[in-house]
Amino acid sequence: MKMTCNRSLPPVRISRSPRQPLLLLAAFGLAWACSASVRGAEELTPPTTLGVEGGRFTIDGRPTFLLGISYYGALGTDEDAWRRDLDQMRQCGVNWLRVWATWASFGNDVAAVEPLTGEPRQPFLQSLVRLVAECDRRGLIVDVSLSRGDGATGPPRLMAHEAHLRAVQTIVEALKEHRNWYLDLSNERNIQDQRHTSFDDLRELRELVRRLDPERLVTASHGGDIGRDELRDYVNQVRVDFISPHRPRDASSPKQTAAKTREYLAALDELGRVVPVHYQEPFRRGYSGDWQPSADDFLTDLAQARAGGAAGWCFHNGDQRGAKDSRPRRSFDLRDGRLFEQLDAEEQRFVVRLAEQAR
Repeated sequence: MKMTCNRSLPPVRISRSPRQPLLLLAAFGLAWACSASVRGAEELTPPTTLGVEGGRFTIDGRPTFLLGISYYGALGTDEDAWRRDLDQMRQCGVNWLRVWATWASFGNDVAAVEPLTGEPRQPFLQSLVRLVAECDRRGLIVDVSLSRGDGATGPPRLMAHEAHLRAVQTIVEALKEHRNWYLDLSNERNIQDQRHTSFDDLRELRELVRRLDPERLVTASHGGDIGRDELRDYVNQVRVDFISPHRPRDASSPKQTAAKTREYLAALDELGRVVPVHYQEPFRRGYSGDWQPSADDFLTDLAQARAGGAAGWCFHNGDQRGAKDSRPRRSFDLRDGRLFEQLDAEEQRFVVRLAEQAR
């Protein structure tokens, strides 16, 4: 059952003037002042199943565009906070979210697996299980991402291939009963530092998932645009179920997305295996001092992804690089408040526009 807005509220008018931030924030608050009376079993859905048909995703057998949001530090907040965030995601048409199982940021290590061994790490693994279960009941898809790392944002993690294998096993076994999630085997695995995961290693990780859970969907995300040779290795050597390129983060990127998507789909067709193109981590605010994308940039990139035939897109968000107080931390560290309370005014404007479209 859909959430319904309180009918006693006045209509919301969003001012786009940069001179009226208080009005913008007030409007954002009104947009989310929705009734919580439709709680309980009525608003929940049967078990949710994610699938793939050619270049499209399906949810419960129906072709569905995945419209998502980054929620990296979710395992570090309480369940009431993420339930409220999940409510707001649904209200603005979001049907998937991205959570890391190896996340540590701002001194807050919320990884669900031990960084050196890949063994279960509590209470965060159980938090992940509860989050995925809650999303399952709400009809939401979850991206569970793993990453190797050199300790820049926490302890070095999964540097040994054996630890990476064990982490995959830990996650798959813990979440196996749910069909509403997929696994990113290695975030930006092509970057030539300690994050790097070779195609041979990826193939072993993918084969392990197939043995443990033959129907589980997997990907391996790629930093930047994917070249033809690498594309062939992803789909025909590793046998990922879909590709996840992280496109360049500059002002020219949004208007290039449709053409780049068509290029990927044409190359996949030539390779003999068309899979979904999933923009799991596009640009975001706070990443670079050279360009701060606006709400219109996010809307353009999303529209371009759809027009080009992509299967999914994510509203990416994160910390403000270079800020003296490192705030807002947003999805990177939720100790300061839940996700929707930490978005800046421009991000809020984008979310309100999504909600308007969803209604």
